[in-house]
Amino acid sequence: MFIYPAIDLLDGRCVRLRQGDYSQSTVFSVDPAAVARQWAAAGADRIHVVDLDGAKAGHPVNGDAIRAITGAAGVPVQLGGGIRTDADLAQVFEWGVRWAVLGTKALKDPDWVITTAEKHANRIVLGVDAKNGFVATEGWLEVSSVRAVELAQRVSVAPLAAVVYTDIAKDGMMSGPNFEQLVEMRDAIDLPVIASGGVCTLEHVRRLVTERIPGCIIGRALYEGSLDLAAALALTRDARPDRRLL
Repeated sequence: MFIYPAIDLLDGRCVRLRQGDYSQSTVFSVDPAAVARQWAAAGADRIHVVDLDGAKAGHPVNGDAIRAITGAAGVPVQLGGGIRTDADLAQVFEWGVRWAVLGTKALKDPDWVITTAEKHANRIVLGVDAKNGFVATEGWLEVSSVRAVELAQRVSVAPLAAVVYTDIAKDGMMSGPNFEQLVEMRDAIDLPVIASGGVCTLEHVRRLVTERIPGCIIGRALYEGSLDLAAALALTRDARPDRRLL
């Protein structure tokens, strides 16, 4: 399994939200690049970044912070939040991003996501954010009538790098991920599934390994110190079954 420490950006600062609620944000650092260096120094070999302002605005916003992160981290960076056009994609790649996460755009125009993934093989990640199994969009401000698994199945015909599956109800709540829906997603598609939301203990990480989930994003637990990154990495380094995440 690969672990992705998370850096969520709001107004250029490193924050965490609870259940995707912008009004429930906690600022952990005003220097996201320093946070990226911290995670890399602890052994992380990839970092997950979310442009929360971008997700809300519908286009990437925190360019200065993202460039600083990619320059400081020294490891590949995965970015989501507001990437919805070819120009957006070109911009974030120019910022040094390795993988671009497409979420809202996948629901509104899945054919564009498929075409884009064909142009940028193994550099596009499908971001599936769900509430009660249904896709949430627009920075989690809206919930659609489309089931998360159905969207992933439709788009997974393309050469995507992975699918990031986030259960909004679990995100930032320190209550554990939605293992059942993760396993359902794992079994429904032939792509690596990256778990996001609620992972906060070594036992959660261990169960994800047992369930053969090849990737895991961890946020609040690392910032609040309830989960040690080095310990989690040690637990997962021998369990990396899918080399498409390299």
